[in-house]
Amino acid sequence: MARRKEAEKGNKKKVDDSNVIGLRAEVLEQPIVDTLEVNYMPYAMSVIVSRAIPEIDGFKPSHRKLLYTMYKMGLLSGKRQKSANIVGQTMRLNPHGDAAIYETMVRLTKGHEALLAPFVDSKGNFGKSYSRDMAYAASRYTEAKLASICGELFRDIDKDTVDFVDNYDSSTKEPTLLPTSFPNVLVSANQGIAVGMASTICGFNLAEVCQTTIDYINNPEHDLMSTLIAPDFTTGGEIIYDQQELRAIYETGRGGVKVRARWRYEAAENLIEIYEIPYSTSIEAIMDKVAELIKTGKVREIQDMRDETDLSGLKLTIDLKRGTDPAMLMLKLFRMTPLQDSVSCNFNILVSGMPRVMGVREILQEWVAWRTDCVRRRVFHELGKKKDKLHLLRGLERILLDIDKAIAIIRETEREAEVVPNLMIGFGIDEIQADYVAEIRLRNINREYIVKRIQEIADLLRDIDDLEDILDRKARVSKIITDELAKVMQEYGAERRSGIVYANEVTSYEEETEVADYPVTLFLSREGYFKKITPQSLRMSSEQKYKEGDGPGQQMEASNRDELLVFTNQCQVYKTRVSEFDDTKASVLGTYLPTELGMDDGEHVIYVHIPGDYKGNLLFFFANGKVARVETSAYETKTNRKKLTGAYSDLSPVMTILPLREEIDVVAYSTEGRAILFNTSLLNPKSSRNTQGVGLMTLKKAKYQLKEAKPLTETQIRNTARYRARSIPVAGAQLLEEDQEEQQLGLLGDSVDA
Repeated sequence: MARRKEAEKGNKKKVDDSNVIGLRAEVLEQPIVDTLEVNYMPYAMSVIVSRAIPEIDGFKPSHRKLLYTMYKMGLLSGKRQKSANIVGQTMRLNPHGDAAIYETMVRLTKGHEALLAPFVDSKGNFGKSYSRDMAYAASRYTEAKLASICGELFRDIDKDTVDFVDNYDSSTKEPTLLPTSFPNVLVSANQGIAVGMASTICGFNLAEVCQTTIDYINNPEHDLMSTLIAPDFTTGGEIIYDQQELRAIYETGRGGVKVRARWRYEAAENLIEIYEIPYSTSIEAIMDKVAELIKTGKVREIQDMRDETDLSGLKLTIDLKRGTDPAMLMLKLFRMTPLQDSVSCNFNILVSGMPRVMGVREILQEWVAWRTDCVRRRVFHELGKKKDKLHLLRGLERILLDIDKAIAIIRETEREAEVVPNLMIGFGIDEIQADYVAEIRLRNINREYIVKRIQEIADLLRDIDDLEDILDRKARVSKIITDELAKVMQEYGAERRSGIVYANEVTSYEEETEVADYPVTLFLSREGYFKKITPQSLRMSSEQKYKEGDGPGQQMEASNRDELLVFTNQCQVYKTRVSEFDDTKASVLGTYLPTELGMDDGEHVIYVHIPGDYKGNLLFFFANGKVARVETSAYETKTNRKKLTGAYSDLSPVMTILPLREEIDVVAYSTEGRAILFNTSLLNPKSSRNTQGVGLMTLKKAKYQLKEAKPLTETQIRNTARYRARSIPVAGAQLLEEDQEEQQLGLLGDSVDA
């Protein structure tokens, strides 16, 4: 019985506990949607509107609070003050702590070099925007004041140009925007991350922005890219100009700009100096990446790299190993390190409290509309002041009619509080006018003083008419804005820091894969079919297959790693490699080079050459009887260009191309049946590819032409003395029957390019 009572008591207790647990769960239960709406959304909106996203004046709230505090401290024209004092004063508007305020100030300084038009004139160490480890000094060691350009930020701020609101504790007022007289939103680079969105605004050159805005105001259809060339960065560098990508940024507000470092080669010391880097990286990030590449063996050309940045500016020095090509190394580093980087653009700006991603034209449209409102408010404020003064002077004008009466009224009035009412009654003026008259000092109650004041009425009437005309005419407001922009451009404009290099002129580094090295035999037919055959395959079957009407052209022994120069009938040469062609057999037609190399319509192959180390020369024999000796090095390039134009002179068709490693005897034939034997030492090599050459055979132009040329060792010439020329040009000797052989017309013959 006792046990049963204890069990019932225990069960009852369990039931009671479960009820309590269920009750607590019911009390704490809240839908996640309500939690987000009540707790998270206000926080998210606060971050978006009050912290991270810049507004149409180009500033975030933290920037604006700092600059306005410095303005109220008199630092626009006064001496520099300790940064710690400025930070402390700013905390009256910005309660987020001294560290955050000082970091904001650092970025706005001239010494930090983050802005094209810095707003803080600094003294002391403020670090550098291009260095991650170069820290700024503490606020107690540095000094600052406003830069002179800030006069354009606060122009007429006391004339009701912008709205003012209470600060966080309602102890003072602060501006909601700064009435900047130029589109600072496009000039000052800005970046912020909010909740669910971000903003990245790249800076543009101040002079270009002002000129573009002037042109836009005068013509809303103005082509922005004609004056706003490209973004500009404080760290300089070279912008890789892609018109299509840049136009997309201007139209949509989103995209990216590729920027690469600037460098120079010091041949005497065999080193590279990098003196400008992309805005989006730092010298430490570059050094770390290069060190990693050296450690992993991906870059073997660098002996040492060091940071030599000092007070004179940024400088990274790379010591090169002997024989390193600096241009090719920099192309490799551009591809594999932050020395070439992409600066992203996301023009997300607050307009009337709402975030909007806008293109440049839309940003200018919003800025012009906002600036127009600022100017109109300033004019309206000045108009009100002048009307108030005119009203007072109208009352003073009444006093001029009888000064003695005014004095008598004041003298005979028993109470001070009755002076103003008595003047109102005596002269028929209102209270404001009467109070103004009553406050005039006794020494000024003379006719001269009053007449001078009344003469101001005419000037005031003229000024009032002018101000009212400005308010009535939009064109005059636009003229005021453009005049102010022109003044800013003239006073604060500077040259671009970032250079421009066009995308089609930029060559990129292509990492070469390991290519197997083995001997091959190359075959080229007269119509341009190309084969690469290994010795094993050639031993199994050496009979070549050709298309009907085609036949053998050139045969060359080569290596799979060799480079090829493919000359065409349109004075062009295509560069390719043997390894880019698959091994094949003699029983197939081969690869059709005009298609494989992407040649132009009507273009066909006339000669293929293996340049090797680009030593030696090439002899070009032209139909007009001339011959040109061109250095093979003229076809060597530092980049991976696939096609060179102007491969040889286009004044006459080329009939034969012969490679030349050493001086040899060559026989040239004409269609007249004549031949000339000469030594190549008579020809001087030229470094220009399109040289016209020198006269070799004198021909009757209308009837005969040079047909072909061959090394003496490949001819049937026996009577060498008969055809040898000691000087050129000569007509050549008539071929004897015993020296004649069946000649193949055209350029491609059984010549061997060893």
